[in-house]
Amino acid sequence: PQASMSESFCPDCTLCPRLASFLAKAKHQNPDYFCKPVPSFGDPHARLLIVGLAPGMHGANRTGRPFTGDHAGILLYASLHAAGLATAPVSKDRFDGLQLRGARISNAVKCLPPDNKPLPVEIKTCNRYLTAELEELQSVRSILALGTVAHESVLLALGLKRTFAKFGHASEHELPGGRRLVDSYHCSRYNTQTRRLTPEMFRAVLGRAATLAGLS
Repeated sequence: PQASMSESFCPDCTLCPRLASFLAKAKHQNPDYFCKPVPSFGDPHARLLIVGLAPGMHGANRTGRPFTGDHAGILLYASLHAAGLATAPVSKDRFDGLQLRGARISNAVKCLPPDNKPLPVEIKTCNRYLTAELEELQSVRSILALGTVAHESVLLALGLKRTFAKFGHASEHELPGGRRLVDSYHCSRYNTQTRRLTPEMFRAVLGRAATLAGLS
């Protein structure tokens, strides 16, 4: 199964008191929801790593798979399938058999934050897992950051200053070791409904990241 990796995930992490408390409350209100830190998902030998922000209340926090059951996941998984990187165009739940080919999806913050807004200290605390994931995934050649928080979290995980590279949709940045960082607006409901991010824009930037990873 395309599950979490060793050092890069702790299923029982409670390092952020606010998030742990919020998850406990969410579980009480929604007993059938996942309501735990959400592991990364995809190819364990991925060449492309996609980094999002954090689980959504009724998306990954419910299903236990990044972007699954969330509005943002509609565009993401359809685009991955169109690019030949997913075995199905729709991700329903973590037991639906969907697999990623050459790609992996992670988040800057593994736990559901209130109002989808993790605090800076929570982003920094959770960064240890992204750091470990990038160290373990030596196969990764390109990273697609969905939004500013993901962009800055990748830099932090690689020990780089925030000023090393400025976020901008479709911007590309060369990272130490030959990897490439590609930026995209997050495929959130707000961005897609306001057409700040169109499906065409997203498919183009995903395609570019896949090309840099040697997947197309």
